[in-house]
Amino acid sequence: MKTHLALLRGINVSGHNMIKMEALKTTLEAVGFQNVQTYIQSGNVFVDTEEENPAAVGFKIKQEIFKAFGHEVPIVVIGKSDLEACFKNNPFLKEKDLDIKKLYVAFISTTLKSESINDLKMSQVKPDDASIDGTKIYIKYAVGAGKTRFDQKYIEKKLNVTATIRNWNTVTQLLQLYEER
Repeated sequence: MKTHLALLRGINVSGHNMIKMEALKTTLEAVGFQNVQTYIQSGNVFVDTEEENPAAVGFKIKQEIFKAFGHEVPIVVIGKSDLEACFKNNPFLKEKDLDIKKLYVAFISTTLKSESINDLKMSQVKPDDASIDGTKIYIKYAVGAGKTRFDQKYIEKKLNVTATIRNWNTVTQLLQLYEER
């Protein structure tokens, strides 16, 4: 059995794509996922399965969500090592006087090259800052996530990828949950 973490994008936001986590858990268990565990209403779902391929797991979850709830939900599936890398490779964690509340991670559907940072045209979203690390973009917002153009839609448009963003507190909690499994 392998544990996967599915990060669902855009559910239960401002009354759109509403999915109760208990109903999602029941739906995923009904199609064979085991040890299904959700974390907060924004769509973080741990599943155990024999399937090794994260993309296949994401595709199956996406299909089941559409069948059960009628929502087309983009999903990025990550492993424990992806979360561990956030703590090891996030360059903003080295900064003195860092406000953790302004630190986020965008999880990306495909591996990015370091030169992809040029495609983000960061000068258009300054003073926000970002750093690319494979399938993650570490983000440090100057003011906050609610007052920026540098959001998931911006990232997806500039890089032609699927992206979903989590704040640093959620990333920390998800790693802790992974370790408890």
